[in-house]
Amino acid sequence: MSKSLKAQLEAELTSARKAREKLRTTVLSSTLAELRNAEIDAGGPADDEMVKRVLTKAVKQRREAADQMRAGGREELAQREEEEAEILGAFLPPPLSEDEVRGIVRELVAGGASQMGAVMGQLMPRIQGRFDGKEANRIVREELGG
Repeated sequence: MSKSLKAQLEAELTSARKAREKLRTTVLSSTLAELRNAEIDAGGPADDEMVKRVLTKAVKQRREAADQMRAGGREELAQREEEEAEILGAFLPPPLSEDEVRGIVRELVAGGASQMGAVMGQLMPRIQGRFDGKEANRIVREELGG
């Protein structure tokens, strides 16, 4: 059986510390702290789905911060945010393409889901951490003809 995602993060943190990789150490330790907070909020240990949610949120925050830094003319800070997003993104499953998401949406609509809420409710668990929710919403609207 493969290691849990949390165990992989912890092992990666240990190896980053041993290799004295300052950026990786900082990023991984702060993400594990966010995960511990999520565990406290949930009242129990994290499963892989919770870890994916925390990682997805952390990656999204860093990408948004990079965009803001770039808009403010701070290219070096934007690059650092993107490096951090890449480090964390490596623990997530590969992203889905728009065509793949569109195919899933068509499959759900063909299966009887005809309302926005019903489609999104079935779609989001399948694409969590692998595709942006706002873009998924746009695709669903297009496929439902709205």
